[in-house]
Amino acid sequence: MTRKQKKMVVRIAASVLLLVGAVLVPYEGVWRFALFLPAYFVIGWDVLWKAARNIAHGQVFDENFLMALATVGAFCTGFFGEGEYPEAVFVMVFYQVGELFQSYAVGKSRKSIAALMDIRPDSANVEREGKLVPVDPEEVAVGDTITVKAGEKVPLDGVVLEGTSLVNTSALTGESVPRRVAPGDDVISGCVNQSGLLRVRVTKAYEESTVAKILDLVENASAKKARAENFITRFARYYTPVVVLCAAVLAIVPPLFLGGWAGWVEKALIFLVVSCPCALVISVPLSFFGGIGGASRQGILVKGGNYLETLANTEVVVFDKTGTLTKGVFNVTAIHPEECSERGLLELAALAESYSDHPISKSLKEAWGKELDTSRVGRVEELSGRGVRAQVDGRTVCAGNDTFMEEIGVKWHPCHHVGTTVHVAVDGKYIGHLVISDEIKPDARDAIAALKAQGVTKTVMLTGDARAVGEQVARDLGLDQVYTQLLPGDKVAKVEALLKEKSRKGKLAFVGDGINDAPVLSRADIGIAMGALGSDAAIEAADIVLMDDKPSKIAKAMEISKRTLGIVRQNIVFALGVKLLVLALTPFGLSNMWEAVFADVGVTVIAILNASRALQAGRK
Repeated sequence: MTRKQKKMVVRIAASVLLLVGAVLVPYEGVWRFALFLPAYFVIGWDVLWKAARNIAHGQVFDENFLMALATVGAFCTGFFGEGEYPEAVFVMVFYQVGELFQSYAVGKSRKSIAALMDIRPDSANVEREGKLVPVDPEEVAVGDTITVKAGEKVPLDGVVLEGTSLVNTSALTGESVPRRVAPGDDVISGCVNQSGLLRVRVTKAYEESTVAKILDLVENASAKKARAENFITRFARYYTPVVVLCAAVLAIVPPLFLGGWAGWVEKALIFLVVSCPCALVISVPLSFFGGIGGASRQGILVKGGNYLETLANTEVVVFDKTGTLTKGVFNVTAIHPEECSERGLLELAALAESYSDHPISKSLKEAWGKELDTSRVGRVEELSGRGVRAQVDGRTVCAGNDTFMEEIGVKWHPCHHVGTTVHVAVDGKYIGHLVISDEIKPDARDAIAALKAQGVTKTVMLTGDARAVGEQVARDLGLDQVYTQLLPGDKVAKVEALLKEKSRKGKLAFVGDGINDAPVLSRADIGIAMGALGSDAAIEAADIVLMDDKPSKIAKAMEISKRTLGIVRQNIVFALGVKLLVLALTPFGLSNMWEAVFADVGVTVIAILNASRALQAGRK
């Protein structure tokens, strides 16, 4: 416990001892009042102070006001002979116990997430004038060389210059299997270097690093409230003044006709104690906070409770193909020239694609295997979703898909190999094609089956690849629909159409790599970025970020979201049900201050315990 919480335990114990002493001493009248007063002030002075301060600031109707009004009122009735002193002190004691329990539960949840996301290193070992100087990561510049010893966290994103080691990415991805890195490999901040010594050249400033973006995302997640949270906020705003008014009516109107002022005032005070909305105001945000923390434990970063709520109602999941359902690692698997040699066709294609960073372009350059003489390449025009047009040795070389060949009026023919076909034409003449194949991710098929088990009614894939390639992948994975040969704008149009097909309450999720799919990610009800390890664009564009490239994590995220929403609903129904029952019994004299204490503090403690289960979702 914190120092403040320990002080509250001491105050509770002292108040209980004073209360027991007051109960055992057989004084009446003013002396009895004087005996119970210290026990009350020891435990309740801060509540009275907060109530007075909030009233002075115009914030009247909150739980401090309700507890102060109810307990001071109970003392007043006791002073006039009804003997409510013990109940007044007990109500305040149990209220403070509930507040202590709430503080401890929230603190424990925050510490769990903080421990989970304890990825910010304290310092970086920077090489300066032949020496290692420990400095704050925020003071390290791009281009500096840092040394990461075995057992240390990687403080900044960079490229390995020297050394081979295993790095543990479990804090980022939820995966326990370490990843081997060697010179030339990228490493990201937040990983733990497990074995060898690494020299790393920094490629991003701290504020742009993976660890900074993740910490910012988690810290700001609570700002984006779910509908249930917003409902509770609005509910409490109107609910509290209404119950205070009802209590006032209960205290004043019946005695005018029936008499017995003290009895009706006591019922009004019970009414006030029962009506405190603490159970809802505390447990609902705590449930979403726990759900977000449980998802983080699995390497699933949810940017707010609203997205967790939306994910639980998802009935259509739309996937990009490359880098999402497939590895996005392309290899040239066939070369079919018509007017030149295989090496000549590959060289022309690689030169035309030499300035592109597209995965297909990279695979062509890797297949060539030698350094390209880019001085032979003139003006390059990259045509999104179709291919490239470049001047090579003074000739116009076009490399791209079927649509591109149709546009430039070149006759082409399909290939019997399944894969992405890159046709090549020189000065308007077809000279052959190459076939590039991608590999389906190992867990992709299981991911689709798991989503359907979670209640997803339709799974769709959108791709710019050829029809044969897209349909083959869809069949292998068991997808319901596939749309092929799409340009980026076509994907948005397809998502618009699918949004119209879903049910009124159902939601549509789009899963992409977060780099080229920003328009579709933003248009869907919820955008999920795959393969986001170290991807700035993914973290910025998506509502949910998966810190590894496993599509099976989507079903896990849905499971956590549904569990969290279930806990929220349980707390709302339970808290309102108990409170309404006791409130209904109070005017008829069928409930007393002890039932009121249970309906307030008891219900709050039970709701908090239930809400804490949401954090455990990530452990399973």
